[in-house]
Amino acid sequence: MLLMGSAIVYLFVIFMALIILGQAIRVLREYERGVIFRLGRLVGAKGPGLIILIPIIDKMVKVSLRTVAMDVPSQDIISRDNVSLKVNAVLYFRVVDPQKAIVEIEDYLYATSQIAQTTLRSVLGQSEMDELLASRDKLNQLLQQIIDQHTDPWGVKVSAVEVKYVDLPPEMQRAMAKQAEAEREKRAKIIHAEGELMAAVKLAQAAKIIASEPQTLQLRYLQTLSEIATEKNSTIIFPVPIDLIKPFLDMIPQKKGE
Repeated sequence: MLLMGSAIVYLFVIFMALIILGQAIRVLREYERGVIFRLGRLVGAKGPGLIILIPIIDKMVKVSLRTVAMDVPSQDIISRDNVSLKVNAVLYFRVVDPQKAIVEIEDYLYATSQIAQTTLRSVLGQSEMDELLASRDKLNQLLQQIIDQHTDPWGVKVSAVEVKYVDLPPEMQRAMAKQAEAEREKRAKIIHAEGELMAAVKLAQAAKIIASEPQTLQLRYLQTLSEIATEKNSTIIFPVPIDLIKPFLDMIPQKKGE
């Protein structure tokens, strides 16, 4: 009986020792840090690797240092030119100071999400619709700077903010489609007019060259005959140079005078 009782005591002691060791030894990954509190007081952040805690006395809170991609829900926004929009964005941030992230704020993920939503409404509400659509990179940079200033005391670094989608009202989409169509027609007419102008200039230059060098007209005449000959035509019209019939035209007024 004594041996059995001693064995039970030894097993109990071993079991308690394993429990204590399990609470005292922690292993943190490369991207994790452990914020240690000893009897409620902050000791500091440790890790990665093997961490030894004092059972019951020490308490550890793990914090991930990896970049978090947070989706900012759609926000109803009225732009500066009074256009109702729905805008959503994505926020990229990471914890750079684990102690501040645990001590200075209760829930840094929730707080970062809320500050991102309010900043999105505030900044985009001060912009016009055309600026929101055309200068999105500039607005993204401004959003990143403002949100990062708010989260810096929490040990959170905002690396980027990207506006993902801008939902326009149907009537505004139709108006923009008409505007884009009118702009395309305008460019097409301008290009056509520029082409007509260039063609007219070239024709005028060609006419001056032909007028100064009559031989060019004969060469053009022979080239035209060559082009006609290559076509499968049943009827061929030969243009006659005006110089060949000019003497006959000059004789007509003389006969009338007689």
